[in-house]
Amino acid sequence: MQLGMVGLGRMGANMTRRLMRGGHQLVVSDLDAKNVSQLAGEGAAASSSLDDLIKKLQPPRAVWIMVPAGGPTEQTVMKLAERLQPGDTIIDGGNSYFKDDVRRAQAIKPKGIHYVDVGTSGGIWGIDRGYCLMIGGPKEVVTRLDPIFKTLAPGIGNIERTPGRERASGGTAEQGYLHCGPVGSGHFVKMVHNGIEYGLMQAYAEGFDIFKNANSKELPEAHRYDLNLADIAEVWRRGSVVSSWLLDLTAIALLENPALSEYTGVVADSGEGRWTVMAAVEEAVPSEVLSAALYTRFRSRQEHTFAEKILSAMRQKFGGHIEPKAESVAAPRSKAGD
Repeated sequence: MQLGMVGLGRMGANMTRRLMRGGHQLVVSDLDAKNVSQLAGEGAAASSSLDDLIKKLQPPRAVWIMVPAGGPTEQTVMKLAERLQPGDTIIDGGNSYFKDDVRRAQAIKPKGIHYVDVGTSGGIWGIDRGYCLMIGGPKEVVTRLDPIFKTLAPGIGNIERTPGRERASGGTAEQGYLHCGPVGSGHFVKMVHNGIEYGLMQAYAEGFDIFKNANSKELPEAHRYDLNLADIAEVWRRGSVVSSWLLDLTAIALLENPALSEYTGVVADSGEGRWTVMAAVEEAVPSEVLSAALYTRFRSRQEHTFAEKILSAMRQKFGGHIEPKAESVAAPRSKAGD
């Protein structure tokens, strides 16, 4: 298929590469001409503007947006809506707030332009591992775009099938992508996904902080343990019920530098953790762990522990997130694909 890709940052560029490897034709656009030139050198069709990108796409057009959530996504959607034709589709693959998706879809519906929201997880590893996709939008439009989603997704791979899944009624969940429902549902599922991610990361971080302080002089000498954290992370990867990709990344970071001295422990939040807690409040659903994990990130900007260094290390490993300065994360803007 032919697809326009707007936004060639870490996620957008690698998604473009994976799609081209799968035989799709990509027309690319970015505010940085160097990013466009780089992808053009790898086989994509370059565009100098949104108007130029649209001219190079055949109707019905599909344009995927991978820019920061909030203002940048809002502006890009509206600029595209002014230029696209009835039957064309705008795909927001960033970390937008699901209520913004619903509002935008309603705003462009009179123009006959379709809107699809795609929660995208996979970080900087997705180019090879594939991207887990959570999709919201009209069924017929999502079905037409299926070749794009199928190429981006990881497929079944070597993961064992869930017992009984063979009796389930088909679907694409095993392939790593899912049409969750109408507009907004994809980003709603991704929002909660990231909220859970906060909780999982916090649990690992606190556990390894306990290990780090097991040799404290405040403890009785007989109860002190000088533990090898990298080895503990490694042994847990082998048969433990707490094994996970996040643990894999923690093991890498601890092996590279057990003290994690390159991290200060200032931990940003992408915005989706906040939205998850807000949704829990609106639904009157208790979410003690997810709320506590979010508040810990707030506290990390004032004082830091080894646990926060673990969090920073995991974020850097899965998403390439560079640790921000404390004053720069008070009001975060969600990045595409966090």
